Amino acid sequence: MPAVRRSRVSSRDAAARRTAARTRDSTRSVDYSFGMSAATLDPAPRGLALAFGWQRVAFTLFFSFVIGGLIGLGWKSGWWSAVIRVVGIGFTALVIFGLFEQWPRRLPRWLPRWIVQVLAVAIGMPITTFIIYMLSTDAGAPPFWEVPLRMQGFAMLTGLGVFLSPWVALGALVWQKEALAREQALALGLARSEAERQALDARLNLLQAQVAPHFLFNTLANVQALVEAGSPKAPEVLRSLVAYLRAAVPRLDDPVTTLGQELELVRAYLELMRMRMPDRIAFELNVDQSSKLLRCPPMTLLTLVENAVRHGIDPSEEGGRITIDVRLAEGRCWIRVADSGVGLRASDRGLGTGLTALRERLTLVFGDQAKLSVRAREPKGVVAELEFPAREAAS
Repeated sequence: MPAVRRSRVSSRDAAARRTAARTRDSTRSVDYSFGMSAATLDPAPRGLALAFGWQRVAFTLFFSFVIGGLIGLGWKSGWWSAVIRVVGIGFTALVIFGLFEQWPRRLPRWLPRWIVQVLAVAIGMPITTFIIYMLSTDAGAPPFWEVPLRMQGFAMLTGLGVFLSPWVALGALVWQKEALAREQALALGLARSEAERQALDARLNLLQAQVAPHFLFNTLANVQALVEAGSPKAPEVLRSLVAYLRAAVPRLDDPVTTLGQELELVRAYLELMRMRMPDRIAFELNVDQSSKLLRCPPMTLLTLVENAVRHGIDPSEEGGRITIDVRLAEGRCWIRVADSGVGLRASDRGLGTGLTALRERLTLVFGDQAKLSVRAREPKGVVAELEFPAREAAS
């Protein structure tokens, strides 16, 4: 007998080690690659992409067009002539501003870069205006500085370029920076949401890994009791158990299942328990057929039923009856598992493990929209009631 006990203890220890290894593997196997790739921030633009960002171009084009349009109202050579010249001066200011935004790469600490940019634009505007006027002078015509009217136009555009272009370029820069900050804030928000979702998935996987061996070990303990008692039904029960586990175990790691699949497992489990104690357990299922397509966390209903068998019917000398009711009402699914076993007082020691994990899994899946309650039943027994949103599983 001591040798047999040591063998049993060692087999249980080995099973516990295998379960712990599976739990660690399931926790480590959570894939974070999708979330990280989806939440990765785009690199900051540089070079031409920075100098000619669409926010800067749109800002510069808008203000240049407005100022050029106002000047063109009294422009002798035509409205479009004034607009084209002002837009050309504005884009030149944008190029100079973008150039000195990146070059030189390092400046003295006492010299802010924006001052260098503003001074560069102020110096470049007279040169740009001079080139525009030289190019717009017809062949054989006198230079523009010898024509008083054209000289007035040159002075006006130069003054506007020196005093307005730096601030227009600076405004374009500020607008782009604000737009980039908004985009980065949105990307960070998405990254944070994705990280929170992954944390919930990892927690749900861990809870599921804890519940699965808890259920399997309880079932195997029932078979062990039959074998130790020398029951002639042990081989038949063992065959039923093997067939049941072949159907149940592959579903234990599924992230979501349907209520119909849960009901199949529950029926098979109760049939197995009835073979073990045929004179001490009876069950009844009252199921709304439209509820079978609803999704729920794996082993939700099975946990309630297994809890009723282990802590209600099994400890009772006369056994009892388990009644399972599933119905739909007002967009919610209502599940009621009632047993006529020993009740809460005699069985309260073992109620914590399975139901606590089930409550947490329901919270992770449905938030505060799921409710689970356990109360005493008169004259004896326990009633577990569960309600959650009625959502059909994706086909």
